[in-house]
Amino acid sequence: MKDKGLRGALADKGLRHDAIGLWDNAIIGIASTSPAYSIACTIGYVVIAVGLQAPAAAIVAFVPMLFTAFAYRELNRAVPDSGTAFTWGAKAFGPVVGWLGGWGVAMSGTLALANVAEVAAQYGLRLIGQDELAGNRVALTVIGAASIAVMTWVSTRSLEFGAKMQRWLTAIQIGALILFSVVALWRVYAGDALDTSVRPSWEWFNPFAFDSVSSFTQAFLLMLFIYWGWDSCLAVNEETTDRHHTPGRAALLCSVILLGVYTLTTVALLAYGGAGDGPTGLGNEDIADDVFAALSDSVLGPLAIIVVIAVLISAVSSTQTTILPTARGLLAMAAYRALPQRFAKVNPKYGTPSSSTTVMGIVAICYYVGLSLISQNVLYDSVASLALAVAFYYSIVAFSCVWFFRRDLRRSARDLWFKGIFPLLGGIIMLAAFVRSAIDMWDPEYGETSLLGVGGVFVIGIGSLAVGVVLMMLCWLREPAYFRGRTLTADTEVLVPEEGTPTGL
Repeated sequence: MKDKGLRGALADKGLRHDAIGLWDNAIIGIASTSPAYSIACTIGYVVIAVGLQAPAAAIVAFVPMLFTAFAYRELNRAVPDSGTAFTWGAKAFGPVVGWLGGWGVAMSGTLALANVAEVAAQYGLRLIGQDELAGNRVALTVIGAASIAVMTWVSTRSLEFGAKMQRWLTAIQIGALILFSVVALWRVYAGDALDTSVRPSWEWFNPFAFDSVSSFTQAFLLMLFIYWGWDSCLAVNEETTDRHHTPGRAALLCSVILLGVYTLTTVALLAYGGAGDGPTGLGNEDIADDVFAALSDSVLGPLAIIVVIAVLISAVSSTQTTILPTARGLLAMAAYRALPQRFAKVNPKYGTPSSSTTVMGIVAICYYVGLSLISQNVLYDSVASLALAVAFYYSIVAFSCVWFFRRDLRRSARDLWFKGIFPLLGGIIMLAAFVRSAIDMWDPEYGETSLLGVGGVFVIGIGSLAVGVVLMMLCWLREPAYFRGRTLTADTEVLVPEEGTPTGL
């Protein structure tokens, strides 16, 4: 088969350059983590796993995220390409690893969109007083699919438009979390809280006080879900001012902000509700899927509606910022001929990846609607399998950093630590999390469903990766140039118009 069209593949992708700056870039990363919703649906389960050590779990889980963020920063300085895991994996380890890294990003985005669409529908109906309708499967599916469609359209507009919208949405949800936390802690220290409330202790932050490795691992994986998404700011690197440095700085900035917000909110929730299994205790499984619903009225009174709005906004804004990195990853894969050229189409007016964004939206809607029609339990297990995809492609990026810069590690102490040791540790931890997750998810009792004696979460997570392998084989037959190493190698120039871009080792 001839490698036709190869010249066209190696050209500027057509994205609009210098569209956003440092803060807008960091905001995209923060919004992608869906802070308000992530806290609402996860912290309860963290407390069930490790009790009063939940703040320590938040901090410990941040460490490998920080190490991985260093890997993203260093790779972005050398190769500021929107393909991120795909491009860097291919440059370090070859086309197969690169393609699977890109698939990991796409898979995690699809799984996440099904999750946030459901949440947006539920909280939107609750906000207008339609609690009964919020339990209607048809209504949730229609509204959830519509939210993905709307955010897909927004994502096809200019990145500046989306960034301006995210400024307000992110400010509201972060402001709501800080308001809730401050008021809750003030009530605890003023003695105007619940009977189960407890004042914070430094022992809550002790990383060596976990009861067991199993409980710690469970809490770590849950916190991995909470932190995931900050890397979206690297996917828009080609559209950011000073793309060699700004996206990396934004990644570190949003990571630190998330650490502060998550730790503060975790302490406030734990202090106010306590770790018991009473009606308002965070150890109660009945409220674990939405701790704010159980505590916000008591903490904020009539202002509790602010928290409802914040969680709704969190889901809606995350829908858009989840589409952004996936669409740009698909664009990069098409530009380097790892996917059909139709994915490389860019809107000439807005400079956005119109084709890949639309395809991403359609696939996410079909996936969400399909699982909703099959079973709500299957949908929940699909979301639970997200940790596998995240740990998978984060580990690829971390190890890619070490190998890509292997010849630089002796140049200075900085190179050794930030290009070698820190990314290596981050990759090892992420890989261990992937393996541990897969082992735990094999249990048929893990999650809500099972198939042939195997946990449904494992089937969906590992099955999705297997689908990626099959699709890669089909693309290999259709687009052999990439897999023969003709379009993307360690020395390939970045596909942007700037001259003199550093790309090699």
